[in-house]
Amino acid sequence: MENKDDAEMITDRQILELMQAVRQKDPEAMLQLIQLYKEDIVNISKFIHMPKEDAVSEIILEFLEFIQRSD
Repeated sequence: MENKDDAEMITDRQILELMQAVRQKDPEAMLQLIQLYKEDIVNISKFIHMPKEDAVSEIILEFLEFIQRSD
């Protein structure tokens, strides 16, 4: 039986395809990738000493910038 808290299942290949689309500045791919890692982003934001919304925004921005400059 699956738990409702289980993360969405996605293959490594699908992640790589999303990352490639993000590098090409595909807004839908960016949203999908952010949604995929949203829970992790929110958890990490708890360790940053700034308002939660600002921390989440900063993490997302850095995450997308990292992907775009990675080859």
